[in-house]
Amino acid sequence: MSGPSHFSTIGVVGAGAWGAALALAAARAGRSVILWARDEATVAAIAATREAPRLPGIALPGAVSATSSLSALAPARALILAIPTQSLRQVCEACALALAPGRPAISAAKGIEQASGLFASDVVADAWPRAIPAVLSGPSFAADVGRGLPTAVTLAAQDAYLAQALAQALSSPAFRIYHSGDPRGVEIGGAAKNVLAIAAGVAVGLGYGESARAALVARGFAELRRFGEALGGQPDTLMGLSGLGDLVLTCGSAQSRNFAFGLALGEGRPVAQAAGGRLAEGAFTAGVLAETARARGIEMPIAQAVAAIIAGRSDVREAVTSLLARPIRAES
Repeated sequence: MSGPSHFSTIGVVGAGAWGAALALAAARAGRSVILWARDEATVAAIAATREAPRLPGIALPGAVSATSSLSALAPARALILAIPTQSLRQVCEACALALAPGRPAISAAKGIEQASGLFASDVVADAWPRAIPAVLSGPSFAADVGRGLPTAVTLAAQDAYLAQALAQALSSPAFRIYHSGDPRGVEIGGAAKNVLAIAAGVAVGLGYGESARAALVARGFAELRRFGEALGGQPDTLMGLSGLGDLVLTCGSAQSRNFAFGLALGEGRPVAQAAGGRLAEGAFTAGVLAETARARGIEMPIAQAVAAIIAGRSDVREAVTSLLARPIRAES
């Protein structure tokens, strides 16, 4: 089994804010990093300024080199895929053609593929069958990680020993990675919390106050837990960093793109304008999450309300009113 020293060179696929932050984290852990960007303009900007355009004001160290060629990632012993969920398949198919097999591919996406209903690790396995899927998730904002502020996340793989080796290779004093053998539980938390954060933002945007937000976080976590356990996630994982921890962070700050999206909806902006040009993964995940829950008989009224708003089947106030009108029942 390969130990942490085996992963001396790390590839990061995606040079947005999250990809750049993870490249910085890997460099601080003592790794050489190859950062792949889709376009030459981003690579040129990094070469000229030593900053990623989506993460300005934070210098990239010399251990980070940028490229727009997937084949240039060949020296990397493991790859971090910092790609939005809906683009993950296309990038993995390209990686499968450009790179040798057998290396870990760690998805840092937080969502469910709309077209297939697959979680990120399943997309990786399907589109890049000779890679070794793993997932990285937890309460983390790109700006915090990029600045080197203390952050803790979870890295999971089916092979728990591989997860441990990767976690040790990528951890540093400010970026602590816990390892897990429960990738399904980790990625369920990452996907579901984005949808629930939209609901929290809606409540605040409507002026319902902090008490309503706290109620949504608590009841949203009950939904996340029911969904996670039904799909095989371990209770400890769902209660941990990638489940409850990430939910609390994402529902508590307008720095979260998903919370900010919900806030804009609650303030009256239409769905098409609410994201403000920023990616809100939960907007793409809500429908497939709600449909998966419905098909399996899992009660997720908050997620279903968010899905109805985004699909245009309900306006914001109607959706919240329907939640408030639910029958009184025992808490569970």
